[in-house]
Amino acid sequence: MADDERKRLEDEKKRKQAETDRKRAEVRARLEEASKAKKAKKGFMTPDRKKKLRLLLRKKAAEELKKEQERKAAERRRIIEERCGKPKNVDDASEDDLREICQMYYDRVYLCEGQKWDLEREVRKRDYEIADLNSQVNDLRGKFMKPTLKKVSKYENKFAKLQKKAAEFNFRNQLKQVKKKEFTLEEEDKEPKKSEKAEWQTKK
Repeated sequence: MADDERKRLEDEKKRKQAETDRKRAEVRARLEEASKAKKAKKGFMTPDRKKKLRLLLRKKAAEELKKEQERKAAERRRIIEERCGKPKNVDDASEDDLREICQMYYDRVYLCEGQKWDLEREVRKRDYEIADLNSQVNDLRGKFMKPTLKKVSKYENKFAKLQKKAAEFNFRNQLKQVKKKEFTLEEEDKEPKKSEKAEWQTKK
């Protein structure tokens, strides 16, 4: 009876060990497959393939840019033809035909200038209205727009003071020194010098 129990426990232990080994093998196999797939995916973009891909992208971008330029040029030609019309044949035209062509171009230019003036006036009017509305909104919000200040150098005043001092110094140096006493008073001339004696000192 004890042998049967021991045998059953050993069989159970072996079965659990086999199950654990099987699970470990499955996990190991999955990890190896994932690493292989990762390596294969990483090695897909080789330097040569990257270079070819860059060349293809540049070629495609150049083609798209060329198509866009052609489309813009065609649109420009179409608009010019609509506004100015097709060019007239002036080489074989007579004098009356030339006058008629010139008059037609003059009328066209006159009309375009009038439309241009109207559009510019409308734009100025809209700009004024927008500025007025912005100022009203700022007043309602309590925010005031700071005026644009003129940039002034902080060394400008110092330079002006230095130039003023230099001018004063030059002006003083240019002045002549007057040695003669032309503007002295008569009393100062009559005063006795220290070396001379007064009359009351000479009298005994």
